[in-house]
Amino acid sequence: MVAPELSQSKSQFAPMAKSSVRTKTSSCFSDGFLYLGAALLAFLLVWSLWSYALSHSFDPETSAKSFASTEAHQCVQENPQVNLHYDPPDETFYDDQELSYSVEKPIKNWDEKRKEWLKHHPSFAPGARDRVVLVTGSQPKPCKNPIGDHLLLRFFKNKVDYCRIHGYDIFYNNVLLHPKMNSYWAKLPVVKAAMLAHPEAEWIWWVDSDAMFTDMEYKLPLRRYDYKKHNLIVHGWEKLIYEKKSWTALNAGVFLIRNCQWSMDFIERWSSMGPMSSEYEKWGEIQRSVFKDKLFPKSDDQSGLIYLLYKEKSLTEKIYLEGEYYFEGYWVDILPTYDNITEKYTELEKEDGKLRRRHAEKVSEQYGVFREPHLREAGNGKGSWRRPFITHFTGCQPCSGDHNQMYEGETCWNGMVKALNFADNQVLRKYGFVHPDLLDSNTVTETSFDYPDDGPW
Repeated sequence: MVAPELSQSKSQFAPMAKSSVRTKTSSCFSDGFLYLGAALLAFLLVWSLWSYALSHSFDPETSAKSFASTEAHQCVQENPQVNLHYDPPDETFYDDQELSYSVEKPIKNWDEKRKEWLKHHPSFAPGARDRVVLVTGSQPKPCKNPIGDHLLLRFFKNKVDYCRIHGYDIFYNNVLLHPKMNSYWAKLPVVKAAMLAHPEAEWIWWVDSDAMFTDMEYKLPLRRYDYKKHNLIVHGWEKLIYEKKSWTALNAGVFLIRNCQWSMDFIERWSSMGPMSSEYEKWGEIQRSVFKDKLFPKSDDQSGLIYLLYKEKSLTEKIYLEGEYYFEGYWVDILPTYDNITEKYTELEKEDGKLRRRHAEKVSEQYGVFREPHLREAGNGKGSWRRPFITHFTGCQPCSGDHNQMYEGETCWNGMVKALNFADNQVLRKYGFVHPDLLDSNTVTETSFDYPDDGPW
């Protein structure tokens, strides 16, 4: 028997129990569908990812190349004004089969050809007026002087340092671009070829292998040469040309030449006095007849340039004889001044903290501007305590060792070491070191925070 209260309770809860069974069954079906849907969605997602991975599989080599390409692109784009990746298919003078880089074959309409090239390469147009390519070089064979190759390497490093600081391109040539144009004549074929190779540059700057920069801050005053539209700049003196008639009236080992048609024509005339000419010997006789202090019989580039100026004074309208600063300077006069110059510059930096402030090498030009007001009383050229712009070791012949007999070889070699370290200190300073002794290339001292206010001088 069932107790009445239990019977009552059973009958009371029975409908609810029946309802509960029906709800549970419905819920199971619903959960099942949700589970199947989620599983299907997950399968589709995995399948999609797997398909993508197959079609875009990771290749380490390709990835590395892509990364390198990106890095290279970012490096090139450091100067956004110049696009080194753009050379359009438009025809330029480079597509002319008759074009020759040889110094024997003339170039015509060069100004128009340069202008057309710049038109097709518009990113090079801004700044073209101030763009300079420095050209230098040496002979194809190793030096006879045992230390000659080492000295030439240091001379070249000096030029690379200067060009890096001032944003100039540099080309070092060690082959004869014309088999007969050797020795001092070898520069002219190289300069002409450089003009054709660099239509983006306004100036080609030849600097002899035995010349070095000894003021790393100073920058060419190009506006001065634009003022009267001079096309060739050399270090020289009119008086020595037209009155003294001296073959040392100028120095042709360093010159700045504008990349234009006038220069192409002038190089052609100048080269015609060289060994490639059938009248080479005659030109040597003519030069010696005019310049009585010329000691050797062969025609040389320097005497040739002076002769052209002597015979055609109107050339001074296009050729500027720079004498206001050491565009290049005779090492015998300059070398004894280094110690005094170092002391003077050290005093300036002790007085003006802005000059001795540590800074990145890239902004070195700004500190040259800061220094300039302090140098107004220093003068320029001989007797000045301003750093000489270029020290030229004429007559020393570091490669051959066949130096001028008026001074000893050790004087040349020691002088070069001192000058190289004098210039190198201006570079190393940006890297935290200096040579305390200019005759000791091996030893450097780390500079203190407020150098030179507290040493090591």
